[in-house]
Amino acid sequence: MESSKGGGGSSESGGSENGSGDGFGRTRFEYQGWVYHLGTNSIGREFCHLRFLYIKGKYVIMYKRDPNENPGIKPIRRGVVGNTLMVEELGRRKVNDADLYVIRFYNRLDEEKKGEIACATAGETRKWMEAFDQAKQQAEFELSQSSSRKRLSPENEIDLEGRRPRVRRYAHDLKKLIRIGHGPETLVRRSSILGKHQTPSEFTEGDAEDVVEVHDWRCIRTVDGVRIFEDVSDHKPHSKTVLVKAVGVVDASPDTVFEVVLNLDRRRRYEWDALTGDLEVLDSLSGHSDVVYGSYEPSYLSSQKLMCCNYRWQSKCDFIFSRQWFRGQDGTYTILQFPAIHKKQPKKSGYQRIKINASSWEITNLGCSPVSNGDRCLVTHMLEIDSGGWFKWKLDQCSKFEKSIPYALLNQVSGLKAYVAANPALTCASSTTLVDTKTSDVSGSISEFEDVEAEEFYDAIAADSSSSSSDDDDEEEDGDAELDNKGQRVKLKNVSWAIASLTLKAKKAMDANNELDQTVDPVNLDPSNFSGSMHKGKGEGDSNCWTSPSGAGFKIRGKTYLKDSTKVAGGDPLLKLIAVDWYKLETSRSKVALHPKSLVQSEAGKKIPFILVVNLQVPSKPNYSLVLYYAADRPVNKNSLLGKFIDGSDAFRDSRFKLIPSIVEGYWMVKRAVGTKACLLGKAVTCHYFRQDNFLEIDVDIGSSSVARSVIGLVLGYVTSLVVDLAILIEGREEKELPEYILGTVRLNKVRLDTAVPLEN
Repeated sequence: MESSKGGGGSSESGGSENGSGDGFGRTRFEYQGWVYHLGTNSIGREFCHLRFLYIKGKYVIMYKRDPNENPGIKPIRRGVVGNTLMVEELGRRKVNDADLYVIRFYNRLDEEKKGEIACATAGETRKWMEAFDQAKQQAEFELSQSSSRKRLSPENEIDLEGRRPRVRRYAHDLKKLIRIGHGPETLVRRSSILGKHQTPSEFTEGDAEDVVEVHDWRCIRTVDGVRIFEDVSDHKPHSKTVLVKAVGVVDASPDTVFEVVLNLDRRRRYEWDALTGDLEVLDSLSGHSDVVYGSYEPSYLSSQKLMCCNYRWQSKCDFIFSRQWFRGQDGTYTILQFPAIHKKQPKKSGYQRIKINASSWEITNLGCSPVSNGDRCLVTHMLEIDSGGWFKWKLDQCSKFEKSIPYALLNQVSGLKAYVAANPALTCASSTTLVDTKTSDVSGSISEFEDVEAEEFYDAIAADSSSSSSDDDDEEEDGDAELDNKGQRVKLKNVSWAIASLTLKAKKAMDANNELDQTVDPVNLDPSNFSGSMHKGKGEGDSNCWTSPSGAGFKIRGKTYLKDSTKVAGGDPLLKLIAVDWYKLETSRSKVALHPKSLVQSEAGKKIPFILVVNLQVPSKPNYSLVLYYAADRPVNKNSLLGKFIDGSDAFRDSRFKLIPSIVEGYWMVKRAVGTKACLLGKAVTCHYFRQDNFLEIDVDIGSSSVARSVIGLVLGYVTSLVVDLAILIEGREEKELPEYILGTVRLNKVRLDTAVPLEN
């Protein structure tokens, strides 16, 4: 976008055009805008200050005022983004009577080192997370260059106590910035125009799902440009409910539509929601979930069934539901709404308490409209309703469908579409944050940062920034951050492509058959020679067990993916799943492969050429670990993609290790929560890697993400009725790495929590 704050630059964000190291040698990526700095001061009082944040390359600066409008202003914070930085979206939080979206930063190797900033909208949060990811990738790229310049490492990071002599005085001055007794300041909202042109996240897999669709949708009518579908894939004779959905294109960004749907302001909601306009939050459960109370007058609705029950309509009806929301790595927003009860809102006199339909919203980016050149998104509202009433409406009483509660709910998409069209200001709404992105020559001076041993970013923002030192101190310690505003326009891609191009120098097209050494005779991987605490299923009727399905149910990147985004059905897995352990623990545990009970430590396990151990750490009370053992019957080629993943850096592993989930059988709301898109695990949660002997262990800390914790909590509530398929693979990003191949699969069939085996220390 062209910056309204000066400087200008390209609106696109990402990596270099050619995806090579040379591109990064000439350009740096710049982001700037307003955020809220959150924290606690020295006397334990929480603060929230509006600050201007500037990112250039891997360096981060924080100002009290916009440096573009106040030349010569000194920064109050500065830091460097390291390759161990983790960025987590904590969701919404009430701060000074305003709802803000909070981002947490922490060191993956030491979570005590952390800091927080916040934004006014989810869209701004997404942009800043992408900005910090680009900064992290810049740090990873420089690390991969193995330059002689000294870099920060977890061993020599500094803290506010100033334990390193060269920065002892600077750390002392940082502590002086904390003004005793200074409380939270009033939130000030500044208006600016967000750029219209937004590139997808680097994690985007395209619009297509990554598993074979299990629903069979049929359009039964179109209303005001919104199509209404029913699921005809599996109508059971005695099923009490049917799944229906409304789908429409809305001329706004997914960020805008998400805010409109989530907003409970009565005046705004009355403009598009004909049924659930009177809503209020009863309880905020987390940054990604709450409980909502609502009421309405059903005088214009006919007496029809809602869900599976009959109601005698009174003058007013009320209901309670819980909401969970999150954004996927492809940028799609999902909102899940469940019927609920809550002690804060017992039944009221004169109201009929009803059970609102379970439903979900999905908001997917469609890019710019070729006609209006504005943002567009696909909005899908899905709900389950009483099957008897639905078929009766369709066959005999279609005229009454328009007066039913299900129709009023489905019609919310039409109302939303019309509301956005009638309010063009929504597409350029006032905002706290201007995120301006551009690239510049590295000739621009950033020596102020390179010469000073800067703190890691989460350390630099850990203290109160409400005050600053004297001008003399600022001049002596901080210097003036004069950043080059010259920008060369380049088409940006993902920075990690450049990292991959440096790390992987394959000389011929990658083939799954080339991953293992075909000159060596294979060993026998008979599953009967190996055992785990969870037994292998023998038939479809077996439960609380595992099997290993083929990869045909998953869609992976085809040979021409880089040209046409074509995906193909996966083939048989390269590695063989030989055992599964299902453990329960008081505290989560890593390096389970070293435990005497582990298959890796058995005599049979030591004879296997290579074992990939995937330890899915499930947060709960107690904690659980699902440990998957994938074996290769031949040694792994060192120069193959798998070989470079096994012995590569953690940064490379994080950028490539991918999981595709699929709920084959189970409650449809759980399916919507889990989704069907591939996920780069190292970008979503914290992954630890342990390489030793003939194995690589990947410890996946699901509890490290608040979103993942929320989803896994929902899954555990229905786990005994779920059939779950998982596929793991290494993402292919260059033509020589395509087509992709499935590394391993597992099917978990109706697992019981009480069968988990204790794992002793």
